[in-house]
Amino acid sequence: MHALAASFFLQMAVILFACRIVGMLAKRIGQPQVVGEMIAGVLLGPSLIGFLFPDLSKLIFTPQTRGILFSGAQLGVGLYMFLVGLEFNTAHFKARARSAASVSIAGMLVPFILGALLVLWLQDVPGIFSPKVRYFEGALFLGAAIAITAFPMLARIISERGLSGTPLGTLALAAGAIDDAAAWCVLAVVLATFGASSPLQIGGISIGAQTVAIGGSFLYGVLALTVGRKLLAGLGRRAEREGGVSQPMMAVTLGLFCLAAWYTDIIGVHAVFGGFILGIAMPRGVFADDIRRKIEPFAVVFLLPMFFTFSGLNTKLDVLMDPGLILAGIAILVASMIGKGVACWAAARLHGEDQATSLAVGTLMNARGLMELIIINIGLQHGIIGEALFSILVIMAIVTTLMATPIFEMVYGRKARAEGHLGAIGS
Repeated sequence: MHALAASFFLQMAVILFACRIVGMLAKRIGQPQVVGEMIAGVLLGPSLIGFLFPDLSKLIFTPQTRGILFSGAQLGVGLYMFLVGLEFNTAHFKARARSAASVSIAGMLVPFILGALLVLWLQDVPGIFSPKVRYFEGALFLGAAIAITAFPMLARIISERGLSGTPLGTLALAAGAIDDAAAWCVLAVVLATFGASSPLQIGGISIGAQTVAIGGSFLYGVLALTVGRKLLAGLGRRAEREGGVSQPMMAVTLGLFCLAAWYTDIIGVHAVFGGFILGIAMPRGVFADDIRRKIEPFAVVFLLPMFFTFSGLNTKLDVLMDPGLILAGIAILVASMIGKGVACWAAARLHGEDQATSLAVGTLMNARGLMELIIINIGLQHGIIGEALFSILVIMAIVTTLMATPIFEMVYGRKARAEGHLGAIGS
């Protein structure tokens, strides 16, 4: 046990320093910190450190500490999705609803069409999908992976640039929120139909795994967003009276998060859904602001790097040396950019938005960031996709996220400066 603890501390030191250093380098070239941390995770895995220094890699990332790293990664990504849900603002849907709906529909429909077409070819390519995956499951999963948007990063860019009240800000936030909510719902359906949990026995009656997953997640969502929201409102009123979140209130909140994550995981969906829905149901105002202030630093600085590294340890770029897989990777990357960037730009233009706003919306919607890594890790853990597709989608997530900042600055920066929006996009 002492040796295990020592290995874990060494591992965490390497992870934290690597993510900070690569993240700082990313910020120096105008990229968000999260992009650098995503890349750091890949560099720590078998694609670089494990390839160049295999003995050193085995010393740092021992098989015994993999379980701890996995648990920490799940906690980090679960808390992160809880915070995303906490920032989920339904008011975005009311402003510019028609334009947002058009952009959102295009950003969902085109990726799922392209995903369905690609799976006709990819389902026969070794290492892409599990042999147990049926066509519609593969098509829905790939469609969701292409359709997802880095909504938290999009929201942060909008806020930091002072664009929250502008046509671009409200349009991008509303469309991104709708897209991501739809993509997560589709992923929940895929996980439920794939059947991750065992049949439930009640009074001699066997209830199928798919029924448990679909019915259980639907019941949780409805109860959390109706009855749960009313019950949780008391936390918000108490936080308003006391001017912040006390330690007992924090303990209750984190305990509810753990219960929500446990429940959605045990029914065969995933812990992130529990955290995300609970975050949406939580009261806003002083409560939400104080919870974010107290939880976000630890979750983002300490726990999320564990998730990036765990993803990186599963990313094996050498599998892409196969010409067939290189072709598949290029096809998925092109489909991803067309399915989100081009489709959302075209929808905004058809709805009367000017060229600069339309291009900026398409650029922001095309970034995948951490959200993509969450989806594909879920797919890998549940045996839906293979290592080859996982690695391809990691590359797609990094490339599309790297593109967002320079293209946004190019197509909208001049207009933003002219209108007085001078925030720093690289933060």
